[in-house]
Amino acid sequence: MENTSGAMPSGGVGGISRISWFFAALFLITTLYFLNWGLGYTQHNAPLIFVLACLFGLFMAFNIGGNDVANSFGTSVGAGTLSIKQALVIAAIFEVSGAMIAGGEVTKTIRDGIVDLSRMTIAPMQFVYIMMSALLAAALWLLFATKKGYPVSTTHSIVGGIVGSSITLGILLSGTDSALALVQWGKIGTIALSWVISPVLGGAVAYGLFYLIKKHILNYNDDADRQLKNIKLQKKELKKEHKKAFERMSEIQQIAYTSAMARDAHAREDDDFDPAEFETDYYRKQHELESQKGDVRANQALEMYVPAVAALGAMIISAMLIFKGLKNMHLGLSTIDNVLIMLMVAAAVWMVVYIFTRTLKGKSLDTSTFLLFSWMQVFTASGFAFSHGANDIANAIGPFAAIMDVLRTGEVGSQAAVPPAAMLTFGVALIVGLWFIGKEVIATVGHNLTKMHPASGFSAELGAAIVVLLASTFGIPVSSTHILIGAVLGIGLVNHQTNWGLMKPIALAWIITLPAAAILSAVIFLGLQAAF
Repeated sequence: MENTSGAMPSGGVGGISRISWFFAALFLITTLYFLNWGLGYTQHNAPLIFVLACLFGLFMAFNIGGNDVANSFGTSVGAGTLSIKQALVIAAIFEVSGAMIAGGEVTKTIRDGIVDLSRMTIAPMQFVYIMMSALLAAALWLLFATKKGYPVSTTHSIVGGIVGSSITLGILLSGTDSALALVQWGKIGTIALSWVISPVLGGAVAYGLFYLIKKHILNYNDDADRQLKNIKLQKKELKKEHKKAFERMSEIQQIAYTSAMARDAHAREDDDFDPAEFETDYYRKQHELESQKGDVRANQALEMYVPAVAALGAMIISAMLIFKGLKNMHLGLSTIDNVLIMLMVAAAVWMVVYIFTRTLKGKSLDTSTFLLFSWMQVFTASGFAFSHGANDIANAIGPFAAIMDVLRTGEVGSQAAVPPAAMLTFGVALIVGLWFIGKEVIATVGHNLTKMHPASGFSAELGAAIVVLLASTFGIPVSSTHILIGAVLGIGLVNHQTNWGLMKPIALAWIITLPAAAILSAVIFLGLQAAF
């Protein structure tokens, strides 16, 4: 795998690569442009607060890229399907596109979410401090977890931040009991439940999916490959024996045998040749070995099962895009329309993959399998990236949009519009975060928990997508980060290669994410209150 830090000396300055300078410059330029645009958008109300809020929000988006996006692409990079640069390109296109196209024209504030701020009367600027504290606290916690290589939930981080700063304000205004009553503890309970449900569901589905793929495709290919190698070895032995036997012949016998060999070679080129007509043992035995090679039917698993698996993957990813990635666009499609679109996509993918597998006949099974599942994994990763950009970037842009709305209107609204300029700028921050600090999380997901192959990476991503889709449909509280980690563990169980020692600190990080972000947010909120 390529150097994931982006610090590649060749062509750079001071040990930093050109691409790193490019992303640093891009981040700086987009940030400065957005600051200038945003000051006008907020009518230059509280400019210092706006600048700080903007920096906190972009810092949060940066860390989402380093942790959440890196987590999403870890399996692809770890399997060798994508290099970090290729993952970056796909992430840049699909994450930003998801944010821009389907990121939600409206992002609700937390007023009706996990903290019921309507229970107390708060000044608009106090609401701004709550959101600013939550953004910075969540970003700091994500940065810590990312540098440790722990994939954690960005949603839980921002929720913890909002809970911490809201309770702190509540204590200042009306005492501890009233402050604690602001929190909807039932929803906190569902978050705690997701620590168990998410990885278990992700692991179970990925385990079942990869078990079937391994049994019916990978193991079949391994067995076929062994048979083909054995036939190849027999061919080599046949040549050696033939050469020795030929050398023991007299000169007259060699001339006669060579003529017979020539006639057999010519006869074999005819489409309707009869093997019984061969004059030499060499061509008879070689024909027998060729017949055995045909009986192996090496490509049977690839032609029979891989197109079906690809069609299933296409159906799940298209469903995830329709029901999650594009849900905010209100396309007006009926359920039947959506199902028909999914079936059309699945049928098209089945045909393309089937035709492609037919072109791989005669090639190495290992290479063919790697190639097929690599392509399939690229599509699952792309779908994940689009859906992620459309949904999880709200963890950074949502609170920031609420801040901008308060600064612009002077009051706290129930909803806050998200300007396209904000979506684009935060999308850039997401990608820059992946490039600069995503390597540790990518290593954790792609290498350190278990070894990855394109087939297992595809199974993990598709298994996670299935669980995310089902959980969204039935309202089950889950975390996409935890689901994908569970899926990776499920792959490890099939291969008997799970690093449970590393999973312990990751699980601990999951548990302390919400309280850690809450405590940090409380401290930051007190600092902002004192400063302003």
